[in-house]
Amino acid sequence: MSDLTLPPPPGGLALVDPGVGRPSDIAAADYAARHWTSPAAGRLVPGSAEHADALYRMFRETFNGYKPSVIEWPKLDDDARERLIALPIWDIAVQTEGKARLRMLSYSCALPNGPWRDAIAQNGWEEGRHKHVLSNLVEAYGIKLEPEPAYIEPKDPEWAYLVTGFSECIDSFFAFGLFELARRSAFFPGELVDTFEPVMQEECRHILLFANWLAAHRCNLAWWKRPWFEIRVLAVWAFLGLERIGMARGMDDGGSGKAQDNNFTVTGSKSMTDDDISVPELMALCLEENDRRFVGYDQRLLRPTTMPALVRFALRFMRKRPAANAAMGASAAG
Repeated sequence: MSDLTLPPPPGGLALVDPGVGRPSDIAAADYAARHWTSPAAGRLVPGSAEHADALYRMFRETFNGYKPSVIEWPKLDDDARERLIALPIWDIAVQTEGKARLRMLSYSCALPNGPWRDAIAQNGWEEGRHKHVLSNLVEAYGIKLEPEPAYIEPKDPEWAYLVTGFSECIDSFFAFGLFELARRSAFFPGELVDTFEPVMQEECRHILLFANWLAAHRCNLAWWKRPWFEIRVLAVWAFLGLERIGMARGMDDGGSGKAQDNNFTVTGSKSMTDDDISVPELMALCLEENDRRFVGYDQRLLRPTTMPALVRFALRFMRKRPAANAAMGASAAG
């Protein structure tokens, strides 16, 4: 089964069934999705036409027509399947992708014709592909989901896009580390981890696009509009902070008030490994993985900076476990 059941991607991009692709072509597409440099000389100044064109080209030219794909999901033994089913993320993961798709498409329609509109529309389509992949996964492994809510087009597309973009910057930063933790621990079969690898890299591309859109949008705003926009940005951060401590439940879920684990990406290490890992060790891994995933893209493009900066600051005040204590903990666990 492949992505070919999806509606076609925008802008003339094409999907290719991995079942008919040569391994060399699939590997080349995967490499191209992770490495891109603009041919333009000099700085890429946010707000300039050259910067907007570079982001549009980056997003198109790193599009992977082979992956992520809906595949024949690997067979799991009973223990691995139970670990997968037990993860408290599936409802919110599917619903988050559904909301992100609609919000990005809605915001793109609110923009004038041009590179930002086209790139954000493609981003929305890719969020729909992620939802398609997740929906097929939960069906393949018999994971029971709550009924999905109606996806309602936002009344304020810019606010919705800001919430989605900043939320992805937060969640992806921690997800990069947790994903690598799961890979290293072999807590899930390697085939399953490999299936999700291109999804994680697409999230990297998404937040790269958002960070550069944000800088360009700020530069292009009239001076008298800038204060109100910055107030909205602060309000988004406040909302996301409240959401992650459970105080904003119902404010952004259609009023259902259903408790869902928005904090899994920062509390989920125990669900990804049997090993004992400290908070500083996990944070250091998140930083390492965040840097690794961005390194292949043009260094003149802006990266999300808030979460890496906050974590680096926090690590100054966190003690790493002495090697002897860590070894004793591992021994006791064994």
